[in-house]
Amino acid sequence: MNLRLASWGALGAAALFLALGAAWILALPPAPASARPPPIAQEEVDATVAALKPPKRQRPLIAIIGINDATEVTDYLMPWGILRRADVADVVALATQPGPVALYPALSVEPQATVAQFDARHPDGADYVIVPAMSRDDDPAALQWIRGQAARGAIVIGVCAGAKVVGAAGLLDGRRATTHWYYLDELRERHPSVTYVADRRLVVDRGVATTTGITASMPMMHAVTFAGSAGAVRTRNGMRVLPDRIATDWSAQQRLASFGDRRPAQALDETLLAIAARHGMRTADFVAMQLEYPR
Repeated sequence: MNLRLASWGALGAAALFLALGAAWILALPPAPASARPPPIAQEEVDATVAALKPPKRQRPLIAIIGINDATEVTDYLMPWGILRRADVADVVALATQPGPVALYPALSVEPQATVAQFDARHPDGADYVIVPAMSRDDDPAALQWIRGQAARGAIVIGVCAGAKVVGAAGLLDGRRATTHWYYLDELRERHPSVTYVADRRLVVDRGVATTTGITASMPMMHAVTFAGSAGAVRTRNGMRVLPDRIATDWSAQQRLASFGDRRPAQALDETLLAIAARHGMRTADFVAMQLEYPR
């Protein structure tokens, strides 16, 4: 008898617990709908496009600046590859000093000229200056050159965390801007007069443009295999990539497979799947988040 009463009591307690739990769940507010940014007005789109029109030449001259010791690889190479393939402008890859540009986290490349050589050839300056993320934001040669190009009428574009370099050059003060989400607080702290614009991939304000992280940042279109060549290897878009290591006996597992004619977005998706297979889905999701690539 006591065992039966205990069993019924336990069942009653369980039923009461479930009822209270169900009531609590039903009392919760509804889950918010997935947040989507409001649509961009056509007037804003037209104004942005107008603000980015070439300021000097019918066929623009675009300079991509990097510091020799450490410039971010995607910020430096992807604008080069995209613009060269589009063939809508003359594109020049620059370095602050003679010698190769070391990119992080990997690769070294030969720039086409130093900033001094560029100034000698083009005293009127570039139409656009693309500023990638750099290992430091206070390189004196880079900041002086960026300021000089802005004074000559170039549109300065800070890509991703390159906005910090543009800010250090004094070109964001009193302007609207954006940057990679990871560096937003740092940018605001260093430049309190900057007005951050949310929900925009690209912000243009009086000759200075900034972007968020490179959304759908594409894997290198020019995946290169180094096998016994001591010199630089030229990519399909003309960039000379310097090998970190020379070897003649690399196995197939150590070689990079070419992406061929696959679309960049498809190549990126396949790369993320390969990262997930090798390092786990959390790592692949982290890489996609850093690239601000929606999955």
